[in-house]
Amino acid sequence: MNQETNIFQRFDYSLFAATMLLIVFGILMIASATQGAVDPDLISRVPDQINFAIISVVAVFLLTVIDYRMLGGLHIWLYVIMIILLLMVEFLGVEGDAGAQRWINLGIRIQPSEIGKIIIIVTLSNFYANNYTKMESFGTVIKSLIHLAVPTALIFLQPDLGTTIVFGVIWFAISWGAGIRLRHVALLGTVVAIVVPLGFSKLEDYQVARFTTFICIAIDGCQNDEAVQEARYNIDQAIISIGSGGLFGKGYTVGSQNAGRFLRVRHTDFIFSVIAHEFGFAGAVATMCLLGFVVFRILKGARYASDPLGSLICYGVAGMIFFQTVVSIGMNLSLMPVTGLTLPFVSSGGTSLLFTMIGIGLVQSVIVRRKRLQI
Repeated sequence: MNQETNIFQRFDYSLFAATMLLIVFGILMIASATQGAVDPDLISRVPDQINFAIISVVAVFLLTVIDYRMLGGLHIWLYVIMIILLLMVEFLGVEGDAGAQRWINLGIRIQPSEIGKIIIIVTLSNFYANNYTKMESFGTVIKSLIHLAVPTALIFLQPDLGTTIVFGVIWFAISWGAGIRLRHVALLGTVVAIVVPLGFSKLEDYQVARFTTFICIAIDGCQNDEAVQEARYNIDQAIISIGSGGLFGKGYTVGSQNAGRFLRVRHTDFIFSVIAHEFGFAGAVATMCLLGFVVFRILKGARYASDPLGSLICYGVAGMIFFQTVVSIGMNLSLMPVTGLTLPFVSSGGTSLLFTMIGIGLVQSVIVRRKRLQI
């Protein structure tokens, strides 16, 4: 009992409060984005998000009590579970938008790639923690890439390009925290620059269209390409939504771009546009500041972690949240191609919310076992 009390004395309540503010705000924005919906899927978005939010909070406290080092010791089993779940998508997958198989139905629909993000953070962190003194060797880096390759390939084949890239970013964040050498980064960067164009031919038509649309918007071209003009419609509407929000926005639920349903998938991919439209520049900046604060606190946890495993877990979670935030906001501003990545804690998506909060739970597990009381 005393040990549990001591744990929650060290709990990072400011980090938890920031995530809760984002979740509650996200539920309110999903309610606004789906107002007046007749599609049963859209009608259920708010209650589903609330249910997953409650489960997520419970998961944070459970994981805080569980020692993260115990999970590190289960790395082989966790890795096997991840591969099995990803293979189940291949054979039992439920089709989503554009024919992408990203879900499996186990009574409720879950997205194994979201589970995989957390598992790869734990297993890759454990690998580097066990090889912390061997970072000079390029062989260590190659082994870490082999560790990453199997789940990443399975996710790419679903197809889910956005999450494939997130896995790569998680690898880089953890590798950087482990002390990967710059010469190794340069060598891998060269290889990636050669391989990526070859992989472009393996993308689905809708994925190619997203990149083509992004390039056409950047150069203001493809005016006669009907497919591109159709694909860029939502991006144009997102920019209009953001631009028309002004300093303080049109007001909650009354923004014409949102209420008039000019903006599609506004509850998921383009929820940042709804925020900027209804709460203006001030609301958009406040949201970004909260997300930045979350990443900052996680990195603080990495700094004072009691061992390399804990530190690397924090780096992985911070990298995942930071990258998804940058990409989600970037695609709303037409600065990046549309990849389908959610805005952490805010966008509609129960599995995404749950496993992002599980990541926060892992971070709290590290923080309550840190080597200093104050961070």
